[in-house]
Amino acid sequence: MAGWLSGCGGAGAGLVALVDAATDLVLPRECAGCTAAGPLLCPGCRRDLGGPARPVPAVAVPLPVLAVAPYAGTVRATLLAHKEQGRLGLAGPLGGALARAVRPLAGPHGVVLVPVPSRPSSVRARGHDATLRLARRAARELGARGAPALVRPALRLARATADQAGLTAGERAANLAGAMVARVPRGRNWSDGRLPLVVVDDVVTTGATLTEAVRALRAAGVQPAGAAVVAATLRRSPVRTVEEPGGLD
Repeated sequence: MAGWLSGCGGAGAGLVALVDAATDLVLPRECAGCTAAGPLLCPGCRRDLGGPARPVPAVAVPLPVLAVAPYAGTVRATLLAHKEQGRLGLAGPLGGALARAVRPLAGPHGVVLVPVPSRPSSVRARGHDATLRLARRAARELGARGAPALVRPALRLARATADQAGLTAGERAANLAGAMVARVPRGRNWSDGRLPLVVVDDVVTTGATLTEAVRALRAAGVQPAGAAVVAATLRRSPVRTVEEPGGLD
């Protein structure tokens, strides 16, 4: 049910919130980040998600990329619990973290969020689209704080792609090259520049997914202002950059 509702807008978004809350009640009462007994996410693990938006040195992505946390430790565990374990109540704190990453890229009138598409097989297996869910929760958080946000799932996969896990940076780039297309309707909030467009995802590891998303949007005549993610995989070498082990997994 939650997976079906994740594709709905309006009243569906409210029902998704109820499903999230109900899911939290029936799942084991332990923190998703550190496994301590207690709430779905303990205060300490919430603080790990509470950092300010910081630029990610993702040289492979031709636009600014912002994240609020490194993809490690409790943050990694929390993201995986939301995506892989169906702990949908985590969409709230994770969506709030994504909203903070988006905020510096928003304009005075708001922002358009374009989530990176997930592979259909992944959505079917999990029963929900984790990235789309986080984008919608981020939009709610931004709106509540005076920055109206629209979610536009304009990107889709034009061909099959391999699982990104375990691929090198070069292999990821080759796997995704030309894989996305954008369907962008002409009109205000899209092509006239009134609202900046931000590509959103959960994690950035090498930059391949975000780079392909930007390429597809530009090919459709839209110039994104940047990209925002919850967390970034940190690399020791400044040449090796960062993108998600999610999104297209």
